[in-house]
Amino acid sequence: MSNVLVVGDGPAAQRLVDRMWHHGFEGALTVLGTGPATVVTAVDRERHRVLAHVNGAPTTYSYDTLVLAAEALPLIPDIPGLVDPEGRLTGGVVAPGQAAGTVPLTGETAVVLGEGPLAVETAASLAARGVGTTLVCAPPHPLYARLGETCSGMLSERLERAGVTVLGGRTAVDRLPGRLRLDDGTALRADTVVLCAGTAPDTRLARASGLDVRVGTVVDDRLRTSDPHVHAIGDSTAYDGRLADGPNVAWEQAEALAEILAGHAVTYRPRPSALRLRTDVADVATIGSPADLHRPGTRQISLTDRANWRYVRLALRDERVVAAVLFGLPQAIATIGLLYRRGQRLPSDRLGLLLDLPPGPASGSATGDKNAPVCLCGNVCEQTLLKAWRAGSRTVTALAKSTRATTGCGGCTGSVEELCRVWARASRQEMEKAS
Repeated sequence: MSNVLVVGDGPAAQRLVDRMWHHGFEGALTVLGTGPATVVTAVDRERHRVLAHVNGAPTTYSYDTLVLAAEALPLIPDIPGLVDPEGRLTGGVVAPGQAAGTVPLTGETAVVLGEGPLAVETAASLAARGVGTTLVCAPPHPLYARLGETCSGMLSERLERAGVTVLGGRTAVDRLPGRLRLDDGTALRADTVVLCAGTAPDTRLARASGLDVRVGTVVDDRLRTSDPHVHAIGDSTAYDGRLADGPNVAWEQAEALAEILAGHAVTYRPRPSALRLRTDVADVATIGSPADLHRPGTRQISLTDRANWRYVRLALRDERVVAAVLFGLPQAIATIGLLYRRGQRLPSDRLGLLLDLPPGPASGSATGDKNAPVCLCGNVCEQTLLKAWRAGSRTVTALAKSTRATTGCGGCTGSVEELCRVWARASRQEMEKAS
């Protein structure tokens, strides 16, 4: 019977453990957290054991299979006043890593520094908690490089409407007690300063263990490191020369490794690059990289509907999507994401697709909108959800357990809730007719 030891207790590790039991793992499983009470000091690969100090006491853990699930380390900007002489964050300065909804607060105001998805999600989450929130970013708008001028500007407007003051084109130069000074001389009230300036892979343990480390801890298509008895998942890993990027990748790796460790013959294949914001402020998604929007030989299609908060920009080659930016169009996000992953051509009714109307079948394909995924992370379509709903999973929580919808980035939660309401209403109407 296999003895699996997981080092790490972040979202990727937790997801791995949950999915291992789901896929029928029958061995022994130990999770070794990496909080203040537990310090992993070394990996003895020859003797298959991990050395650690738990509450100050030296402890040894044996393994047949070791999984390293290190979370990336938050980057700390070189701004006076953020860290003390010992390199620790000063009072009221926090770096949440990837957890936007768990920022510890000091006082009633917060300034979020950053321009990426985590900065947007964190600022929106804080404002929803009633915190006076300001988002400061160097570009004109958050996610400017990914979304472009128009779409990122729409995102700034929606953040402002949600209670977030967005200061684009600004950088912080000094942290003062209860204040943050910007490059234009403005001194913002900042009881809490939240650092969302990006992350760097944490490869310290892998490197000290003698594993192959390049841009991250190198893994193969079975998520094995250079030692076949040691696997690695999360945003500190590198597959095919590329660093894992974002929580969705970590969850995909956890799902694949859970099946592998449960004895299933699967391999890890990363999905194409995609982003969907985990916030109710705006439904925003990108597919492909920003560079794909400008590659030679592509044809551009765009639609801007400011009055209804909708925006689409597609880059096509041979009538197939190679990159996309979408705002306020949840059904189009799901459909275009599916067409992109399958390499299928756009449907003939493109205007209907872009306006979230039910599209016709893709050219050269028998697959229509009925199979478009509601949950992009888990690739769960409406038919799968309806089948589970009819089998008794009548709430979002129950559907999450039975189908895995909403358990990734969470961006589809609203759509799943709406489907539950529609099906419940239809069920009541059928019962009334029958009576």
